[in-house]
Amino acid sequence: MGTRWSEFERMFNTMDLLQNRMNRLYPGLGRTGVFPSIWDVSQGGPRANLYDSGDHLKMLIEVPGIAKEDLNIKVQGNYLEISGSRKSDAPEGYSAQRVERGTTEFTRSVTLPSDVDTNKVEAHLTNGILTLKLPKAETAKPKQISIG
Repeated sequence: MGTRWSEFERMFNTMDLLQNRMNRLYPGLGRTGVFPSIWDVSQGGPRANLYDSGDHLKMLIEVPGIAKEDLNIKVQGNYLEISGSRKSDAPEGYSAQRVERGTTEFTRSVTLPSDVDTNKVEAHLTNGILTLKLPKAETAKPKQISIG
């Protein structure tokens, strides 16, 4: 039994050595913020938080540098899709000398925990945060049942 454990220990030591060498070769590999994008690559879109108050859902989405005219929001049942684009902000008549804030496009879809009343959805954009108030459909709202 002791021999098997030493084989595992040797294997893990070798993996640690390989990881340390890879970290020296590529110091930023695997860390958040390495990719030159405002979106997290694993998500494929802006970061979002979803809250439930019982009768409605509230979603906050980070969309820095994107104008409300460049955002599209679609809701059908419990499916939400948000898409948008950031256009070039280079002043007319100037040539770019350095571009770190490039143009970008995204589409983010989310399956909501309940159906939404699409006629009552509200959307506001303030300081790069898109706030959606998503009232639940009557059939999705909890109802108190009395025992007879």
